Amino acid sequence: MYLNCKTFFSLLYGTIKTEELVLVAASYSVDTLALTNINTTADAWDFVDYCCKNGIKPVLGAEIRNDGKFCYVLLAKNNEGFLQINRFLSTHLQEKNPFPEKYPGNSNVFAIYPLGKFAPETLEADELIGVQPVEVNKLYGVVTASYLEKFVIRHPVTFQDKKYFNAHRLLRAIDRNILLSRQQKDDVAAVHETFMPPSELLNAFHSYPHIITNTLNTLRACNIEMEFRKDKTKKVYSISAEDDRILLERLALEGMSHRFEKNNYQAIERVKKELRIINNMGFNAYFLITWDILQYARSRGFFYVGRGSGANSIVAYCLEITDVDPLDLDLYFERFLNPHRSVPPDFDIDFSWADRDEIIDYVFKRFGSAHVSLLGAYATFQNRAIIRELGKVFGLPKEEIDALEHPSGNFRQDAISKQILFYSRLIKDFPHHLSIHAGGMLVSDAPVHQYSVTVMPPKGFPTAAIDMFIAEKIGLFKLDILSQRGLGHIKDTVEL
Repeated sequence: MYLNCKTFFSLLYGTIKTEELVLVAASYSVDTLALTNINTTADAWDFVDYCCKNGIKPVLGAEIRNDGKFCYVLLAKNNEGFLQINRFLSTHLQEKNPFPEKYPGNSNVFAIYPLGKFAPETLEADELIGVQPVEVNKLYGVVTASYLEKFVIRHPVTFQDKKYFNAHRLLRAIDRNILLSRQQKDDVAAVHETFMPPSELLNAFHSYPHIITNTLNTLRACNIEMEFRKDKTKKVYSISAEDDRILLERLALEGMSHRFEKNNYQAIERVKKELRIINNMGFNAYFLITWDILQYARSRGFFYVGRGSGANSIVAYCLEITDVDPLDLDLYFERFLNPHRSVPPDFDIDFSWADRDEIIDYVFKRFGSAHVSLLGAYATFQNRAIIRELGKVFGLPKEEIDALEHPSGNFRQDAISKQILFYSRLIKDFPHHLSIHAGGMLVSDAPVHQYSVTVMPPKGFPTAAIDMFIAEKIGLFKLDILSQRGLGHIKDTVEL
């Protein structure tokens, strides 16, 4: 019955941690739970993971809002529906266009509208009307029995309790950049948007058993299967996996003839060993993609440095991904790639700050924008920043905020400063906004939207709303395209 739950990834709105939401549901023996954050699916993978560990069936979706105004809830019936929701969100978020008042639906997604927005007879088969417990009295004038499959329970879950409702109000004031005293009713969620016990929810709709039944049927119709750990990076570079194996072997042997003297049996054995491991672990395409990018960089005369654990690979050395001879320095390939390594490998490639954006643009064009994105990162609230933000919404002058931030021996707390310090501890580590990873790029086998929403930050490249930890958990191995000013200075010096 819980088909409209939010976490603190409804940025500057929700206050419930993803795991906490699932644990609360588990404490009430809830068997199905839907995650519908505002205009994002950022923590969907963590949510599914927590649900599976607690015996709860996960349902994924999103709550659609325009400038804070509720439009509708979307629920994915299946994995294709999840992809469609991510694609729908990404299109509007990247183009910064408002969402349509009515979802341009497809059969893989349920759209749930607020009571009174549309007449039930005007809705399509997968369009529903959500009724909140506080709206039950409004149903007395509606012949709901004539539309048995159109009404469902929609109880929004936004925060834990009254204490967190106050935290929610503060977050909304920070988001709106307004004083707390000037906050309007429409700026915040209703105080009752907590996790209502199932018994209370059922009791609220006891006169409408068909609405309860339809809610349960709607949730039963949603079935998502998420695979963790299985490699989701682009699997084939050329035509087939076998062609990739042959191509990588040819390039490695050709490169070895340039890097080493003829009949260097130690190098030959090391190359063969690495190629065998690379092939067995399915990393042929990963090496070839990196080689392709650097081949383009060399054709453009760009300076670059390959570093990190990838420098342990003689195949990377032969492909000119790195310039370090692992035999000469006695470096072990297993530090980069081995079946028992828990952390996925990645290449770290440094470019000049002046060349990096062109390289990123090449990756998008070469491997297709539907399969490429920058990797996201979340900036979180930390102590000093929280105090400063809260001080502003309480209307404190700069001097008092500074005193709170750096209290001296004679600092005396008043009622407001106590509230600020209390809520700063409550909000600490909440995600504040989506940023960009320093250099991570994802090149996925399936479309990126099968895994995440993408947004368009000022950098100008689509960026996934998942961070490196989620990418690692689900088997999306990043490639780091980094920027280093020193390489730019070297190039400028050479060109003098």
